[in-house]
Amino acid sequence: MAAQNETQTAFDVIVVGSGAGAMTAAVFAADYGLSVLVVEKSDRYGGTSAISGGGIWIPNNPHFAAIGGRDSRGQALDYLKAATAGRVDESRLQAYIDHAPKMIEQLERNSRVRYAVAPKYPDYYPHLPGALPGGRSLDPELFDTSVLGDELERMREPSPATLLMGKVSWTARQAHKVVAKEPGWVRTVVGLMARYHFDFRWRRRTRRDRHACLGGALVASLRRSLMDRNVPLWLQTEFRELVHEGGRVTGVRLRREGRDVVVQARQGVILASGGFEQNQALRDKYLPQPTKAAWSATPPGGNTGAALEAGIAVGAATDLLDHGWWAPTIRVPGEEKPRAVFAERAFPGAIVVNGQGRRFVNEAAPYLEFVAAMYADNPASGGKSTPAWAIFDAHFRRHYAMGPLMPGKIQPDERLDPCWAGSVYWKAATLDALAVRIGIDATGLKETVRKFNEGAVAGQDPDFGRGDNVYDRYYGDTQVKPNPCLAPLTKGPFYAMRIDAGDIGTKGGLLTNAEAQVLLRDGSAIPGLYAIGNCSAAVMGPSYPGAGGTLGPAMTFGYLAARHLAGVL
Repeated sequence: MAAQNETQTAFDVIVVGSGAGAMTAAVFAADYGLSVLVVEKSDRYGGTSAISGGGIWIPNNPHFAAIGGRDSRGQALDYLKAATAGRVDESRLQAYIDHAPKMIEQLERNSRVRYAVAPKYPDYYPHLPGALPGGRSLDPELFDTSVLGDELERMREPSPATLLMGKVSWTARQAHKVVAKEPGWVRTVVGLMARYHFDFRWRRRTRRDRHACLGGALVASLRRSLMDRNVPLWLQTEFRELVHEGGRVTGVRLRREGRDVVVQARQGVILASGGFEQNQALRDKYLPQPTKAAWSATPPGGNTGAALEAGIAVGAATDLLDHGWWAPTIRVPGEEKPRAVFAERAFPGAIVVNGQGRRFVNEAAPYLEFVAAMYADNPASGGKSTPAWAIFDAHFRRHYAMGPLMPGKIQPDERLDPCWAGSVYWKAATLDALAVRIGIDATGLKETVRKFNEGAVAGQDPDFGRGDNVYDRYYGDTQVKPNPCLAPLTKGPFYAMRIDAGDIGTKGGLLTNAEAQVLLRDGSAIPGLYAIGNCSAAVMGPSYPGAGGTLGPAMTFGYLAARHLAGVL
């Protein structure tokens, strides 16, 4: 079977890409009786899904219901309609809300994938109608990678930033408990470290934790599920173009082992190869300026927009090309990509300022809105919001993480890489001296800190309302009162870290319908062509409704594409 798959030139379905959406589509297509080929240009499978949090935002999901949670189709639709603000056809919103719970229920029943509800993880826009304070985001369970055999070596490794101490796997629920310092957090850390340390047999094989977590757990469980079904995965196989004949897509042209090959898709092609964030020319053409591929938290060399350009070449409509899944990032010398800054902005005792030394946003805001605020403030600040600067004091440095810096009581300054000083972080005895070192306005910074400190002592942020809603407080320090997101900056030395306008992918792409079919500019479907994930225009529109708002739709519309291809009603 394996040898035949390596030379086979026709399949029912060809899936381009190997992330969560791609592999979910392949699993369902195989279960519906279709022959499937998955192709991936990298020498590693998993795409950006493998380095992600792995969460999926699934309204009205069975896990939440099982613990007594209350959600409804109407609430979810109200919320998505408000979040997307009329930018997405309602039929697509309804398809997502109706089929996402069915997708995860069937996937867990028939594959190796396992999730648990994150009951405290709130929707990102708690002020909108239909928002819930928790229950819609699902978190992958740890997955024992020993069942992958040699395939483990071909899976993209997780980012150290997603692991405890850069090496130990944990769930997002465990990470939140530790970060928020909830009761029992020390016991959780000790248990995780012990599990890793005492796995002697596995330690002799690799430093990598036996148990994959977050996006790695999702990808590993999907890969094992494909192996269970004998679905071939061709690595180092570059997608070049679509074969378009008689008004329909009939296959793909690939570059494999140094030669071009054409593989026929008897039923259709599912494009699932990510966005265009690693293509600087496309960034310059479509995204807000300034923009750099080097700011993206996704792996270099991937996600160059091949699916987008191939779809446009056969007449596909597009949408949302000027939008990204924004996330602020910090660059670290020697690492292949920057690290996204998700939770740390909510910790008490740090602020973010522009080149004028002024705050311009609620630092604890969702990461998409945070970077959108950087771009919105850029004209008013004379282009001084990109980059922005995280500013914190010695107390924050000792007790909290920021990007690659672990809390000082775990990783003091003298144990940091010497080359990080002046490139990852800047340090000075006073705010005046710090401002000079990073080239921002000292008077503005001192006045900003003075004003912020006045409010922080009282637990208030009159300028931006930081800590006033359930989302802000999710990553706050529960031991800090009255506001877990606010503390004054008073104790020197003071620190700064550069914050770039980064992303975890682009969200504009090929326009699709409720079945994930790619549409022509006249609104009709292109027979045989489907797009899911970041190469399609996001069903979430310009918004990011909750944790897992990228992978949830990718997997759900992969499921819907497989059903449509198989003729399942």
